[in-house]
Amino acid sequence: MLQVKDLCVEIGGKLVVNGASFAVMPRDKVGLVGRNGAGKTTLFKVLGGANEAKSGVINRKGGFGYLPQDPRIAGSFDSRTAISHILSGRGIDEDIIRIEKLRIAIEENSSDANVAKFAKAEELFSLKGGYASDSEARAIAAGLGLKPDRLSLALGVLSGGERRRVELARILFSGSDTLLLDEPTNHLDIDAKTWMLDFLRVYKGALLVISHDLELLDEAITRVLHLDRPDEDSEGSVVEYRGTYTQYLVSREADEARQAKKATQQSKEIDRLQRVVDRFGAKASKAAMAHSIEKRIGRIEETRVHAARGARVLKVRFPEPPHCGETVLTVDGLRKTFGGPDIFHDVSFDLGRGERLLVLGLNGAGKTSLLRILAGEVKPDNGEFKFGYNVQVGYYAQEHDNLVPQRSLVEHMRDQAPVSLGLTETQLRGMLGMFGLSGDKVYQESATLSGGEKTKLALAMMMVGKNNLLLLDEPTNNLDPSSRQSVADALSNWEGAIVLVSHDAEFVEQLAPTKVLLMPDGQEDYFNESWLELVTLA
Repeated sequence: MLQVKDLCVEIGGKLVVNGASFAVMPRDKVGLVGRNGAGKTTLFKVLGGANEAKSGVINRKGGFGYLPQDPRIAGSFDSRTAISHILSGRGIDEDIIRIEKLRIAIEENSSDANVAKFAKAEELFSLKGGYASDSEARAIAAGLGLKPDRLSLALGVLSGGERRRVELARILFSGSDTLLLDEPTNHLDIDAKTWMLDFLRVYKGALLVISHDLELLDEAITRVLHLDRPDEDSEGSVVEYRGTYTQYLVSREADEARQAKKATQQSKEIDRLQRVVDRFGAKASKAAMAHSIEKRIGRIEETRVHAARGARVLKVRFPEPPHCGETVLTVDGLRKTFGGPDIFHDVSFDLGRGERLLVLGLNGAGKTSLLRILAGEVKPDNGEFKFGYNVQVGYYAQEHDNLVPQRSLVEHMRDQAPVSLGLTETQLRGMLGMFGLSGDKVYQESATLSGGEKTKLALAMMMVGKNNLLLLDEPTNNLDPSSRQSVADALSNWEGAIVLVSHDAEFVEQLAPTKVLLMPDGQEDYFNESWLELVTLA
């Protein structure tokens, strides 16, 4: 159970949430919604205990599971296997290690004391459900699309998407009474997403979720908390709505219409009263009346409402790609391994000027690893690749690995801008502004951004380099529908070459790939609409 009273949340000296009060009780399924950058993830971090509140009270009762939008499993766990990490949700991994140590102690010295310690530990382990826990953990992992052979691998060799699913499996396995899930369907294929929706439908605890997945919001929740913060300078408030996301949209539209009507009426009344004051205020005989009317204006101002502002539509335009050779990329016999079996081998293909290559494959098939090799982030174990004449490469990393937490947005832009272009800070801020990142926010550290804002910053960073080849790894993750459409519009009209990894079928269709590369086999084919069926399955 989660209870919140008079909560105030601040970031960068600005009040993101002011005086919020609400409760999430057992069997409640609540969605937290609001525009990109409104402060949903910031509020979640406070509710989840990762950050401190400015003021207010948060009561958490029972077991508590929190999935951040960008979970970072500590590097010290890199050598831990995936199944051990999932089992750590209930401390089962430590119990297994303890029992094994006691067993070894008996082999070395079978004293009555050692036998008694082992028997007691084993009895407690059995009562805790330890012997059934391995199959339960593996069933959850399988539901989330993790193959059995991947569970025995160290966390350090798994892809970013696999590590996120391992962390989600750990949280679900822990049996928490309350779940806070920030974008839980990111990196899930359609089967895993269906399993996740089924899990949430029958979950008996308290659920609070942030998601841009409209199907999840419609099928898994019964109440909506709307974080109402129109812009960066506004103080946010939390407004509650009953029903699914679709029902919330209808109610919200009606509320905004009523609010707009009241705002118009108040403005007209203030203008009418002010004209009376202006007309009679200078007359001594009417001074008392004018003063009384001014008080009425003041009372209206105190309770004045303002019409809701329409959602800002991003106007994104990528710069024209500079001229380059006819072949922009040639790949020959690439192989990659992380100490175990090959992730992929003998991958070869080429990409022509203006062509668009869609990289498909199941999670763990090496899609992200391939793009990281092409971006120069990691080296292949065999094979080579080369770019064509005058090819300039921009890379969008799925995990935002190229963002430095302590550097500001405008510093990131300056780092990416070629010195030869001589771009001014005003020009760099203008590029950020295309993605709705403006005002004082451009001087914030990137660590303070929401997932959607990090996506927008990473996309803006690709605009400063005059690229003619873009490597895009899930570029629509965390974007709200309108922002996703704006990015799709901009890229579909761009004339450069693209290598794309995406689970977003509508986005892929709009970008109209020319070719498909199926991983890990490296099979290449021309794109047609039948491949769209595999996009969400991959």
